Amino acid sequence: MLCRTANDLYWASRHMERAENTARLIDVTRRMALLPERYDRGKAEAAPWRRALDALGIAEPVLERYGIIDADTVLKHLLLAADNPSSVFSCLRAAREAARAQRVAITAEMYEDLNTSWLDMRGTSWARIHGDGISNLLEWIKSRSASFRGVTIGTLGRGEGYHFLQLGAFIERADWAIRLLDIAGSPESHDGHESQDAAEYFRWSALLQSLSAFETYRRLYRESVSAERVAELMLLQETNPRSLLTCTHTLHQVLQTLAGGQAMEVVRRAGALSAQSRYARIDEVLANGLEAWLQDALARLSGLGDEIHRQFMVSTDIAQLAQTQSQSAA
Repeated sequence: MLCRTANDLYWASRHMERAENTARLIDVTRRMALLPERYDRGKAEAAPWRRALDALGIAEPVLERYGIIDADTVLKHLLLAADNPSSVFSCLRAAREAARAQRVAITAEMYEDLNTSWLDMRGTSWARIHGDGISNLLEWIKSRSASFRGVTIGTLGRGEGYHFLQLGAFIERADWAIRLLDIAGSPESHDGHESQDAAEYFRWSALLQSLSAFETYRRLYRESVSAERVAELMLLQETNPRSLLTCTHTLHQVLQTLAGGQAMEVVRRAGALSAQSRYARIDEVLANGLEAWLQDALARLSGLGDEIHRQFMVSTDIAQLAQTQSQSAA
């Protein structure tokens, strides 16, 4: 497979996953913004939106551009800003363009699905969003991502193209497993006061609902929602399809398949990242500092993404690259 094809498929899938997770981030932020100020230590209503931008690492650029951080500003930037490469608008456009460039590598149903999503999003305006309701748009975005995922699984052969689509989806989902956890705050901040107990329960329940994971939580833990158990579910629970452990394990498997059994640095890195999640215990993670653990995992993911690009997307032929890597190791 040509590196250009691998790159386009990887990013088409990654952009669709990013659009979905942006919708989930907005959903959980809107829920938290409804929390009464007396339960949120007197923070202003804009605080959850600032927290969301901090999790994405873009709070300061957004503040410099718009002069204010509030609900409307963040929503416009994350949903409709054509000059924001990570907005839902830009993600759907980029996914469709990547798919159009590689129509021979995907099925007709996959391209039609992406094209439909882009055309519908292109016709969306701020006035229309207000008229139809933000919630309706967020559900539409999530359903379009699920539709593309379903069409891909149901129509595309399990060749290299399919594996690169999987790589893009799961490395993006792993990244967001960390970022979305950061939205609700740190389990270490719990102070035991009754009002704070209510706030914490609301935050973590809102996060579970936004991730479509509330029922999964109830089935696994059968107890009241707690910060520690939610963190465990999102990071270390292999039965959760969106957990960091599930994503890194899948990434490792896919990269092993693409490498064809050859010794490649990218496979080693993926294996180390998967092992970090598999053998971690949530009590040890919290005791040693959740924030530091998350930052380390995020840095490892970033390094893995760079290595995927270097080893699979800057060469002309994937099979030839794997053979060259093997000969170099020997």
